[in-house]
Amino acid sequence: MGFSLFKQDIGIDLGTANTLVFIKGKGIVLAEASVIAYNVNTKNVIAVGNEAKNMIGAAPPHIKVVRPLEDGVISDFGMTHLMLKAFVEKVVSTSSFFTAVRVVIGVPSGVTEVEKRAVEEVTRQMGAKEVFIMEEPMAAAIGAGLDVDSSTGCMITDIGGGTSDIAIIALGGIVTSTSLRIAGDKMNEAIINYIRKVYSLLIGEKMAEKVKIAIGCAFIDETDPDWVLKYSISGRDLVTGLPKSIEVSSRDICNALEEPISAIIMGIRETLETAPPELSADIINNGMVLTGGAAFLRGFDQLIQKETGIETKIAENAAEAVAMGTGLSLQDMNTIHSHVRSKNPYTNVPANTAQNY
Repeated sequence: MGFSLFKQDIGIDLGTANTLVFIKGKGIVLAEASVIAYNVNTKNVIAVGNEAKNMIGAAPPHIKVVRPLEDGVISDFGMTHLMLKAFVEKVVSTSSFFTAVRVVIGVPSGVTEVEKRAVEEVTRQMGAKEVFIMEEPMAAAIGAGLDVDSSTGCMITDIGGGTSDIAIIALGGIVTSTSLRIAGDKMNEAIINYIRKVYSLLIGEKMAEKVKIAIGCAFIDETDPDWVLKYSISGRDLVTGLPKSIEVSSRDICNALEEPISAIIMGIRETLETAPPELSADIINNGMVLTGGAAFLRGFDQLIQKETGIETKIAENAAEAVAMGTGLSLQDMNTIHSHVRSKNPYTNVPANTAQNY
């Protein structure tokens, strides 16, 4: 009965690249880049979200543009607080937020207890009265419509901006998981490094992301004459120091992404290898679901299926799955308390493993 006091129930996907906010009864009401810009002299916030992202690489010296999360965890506590507060105030009235709010917020499965407490603290500083930390693969599975409470195992791979979280889930808990600090951001870095090495051209993060989305792919389908696409990119010529534009192909981007893609597939294989025998057959029969923005990389699902032998599907709402899962878990408190636990329902020991590549 006490829970009727809560005027707002909120689910948050606090991602390295993007932040999404879900409000119970309304769905996803905000999706913005996890970026904040502030005046270095006055410390006043200039912009947050997509507006701040547009300032990357173009801001004058007195304006600093930062991404306050790195590899899925908070790297700048103060800026994360200001950014998240600004996001929530866009969609929740100040009076209701500071009087009664229950928040479920997603974190990568490999974060430490200290990192989890940092997320909880930054959420409470906004005025949240009750905070639940949910591991992102669990949230993604719920958001993708998987039956996480069944005794039949399901497998999820959530590839975001900062981390790739791979998990096998059954009986409402994560049975085994792997968290890699390799995802969309590392793909962008790989493209930047490749273009610098091969073409002696320095491009920015935004340009790398644009070319990845436009023509990026996980493998080259030599049987498809339309598979290899071309895209014009601009940057600074490292030889002359002058602006320069060149044309690159899908083959270039595929070569650039080989290392991060291989690392993610290795993480998937390692997770499959640690699955209890009882669940291995379930995964073979039911396959694996991909979520997260990087899941849309052309051919990624096909390559994973080829390398693992597991049928791989991209969730319909892949980019929104974590936010949807945190929001849907607010439907009843029993669901929240069941799904935020981090115990392995098969062995009653912590399920998570974190790896840095």
